[in-house]
Amino acid sequence: MKKAVSLTFKEFQYGFANAVPEAEEKELYERNAIPAPGRQLFQAATAMFILSLKRVNTKNATRGPLLITAGENDNIAPPVLGKSTLRRYRHSAAVTELKSFPHRGHSLVIDHGWREVAEYSLSWLNKNGL
Repeated sequence: MKKAVSLTFKEFQYGFANAVPEAEEKELYERNAIPAPGRQLFQAATAMFILSLKRVNTKNATRGPLLITAGENDNIAPPVLGKSTLRRYRHSAAVTELKSFPHRGHSLVIDHGWREVAEYSLSWLNKNGL
């Protein structure tokens, strides 16, 4: 699949901008929605069936801290994925944390509330010596 894929406004609304006012949805769509390769979407959807893919060592104690961010209303990466990822890393001695942002969707780092995510992330990095 080498073809570029474009999202319609309705698809973008559902997937990315579902937690912001409609005026902001339109602004985000106009600024951020561009045709992109569909291959990554296909690979992500079929990844669990591809045996040759490298696996992440979730028990690695020498890795750096991991902050998993999630939007409570995210339709693309719902909160259950963040929780599942956190569970996968539970056996690592390295710092791992999940931060869920209430009333936020997939656009949490590009919409009007991006500063909250950035400030939390910077504070978390400082707290963890980075």
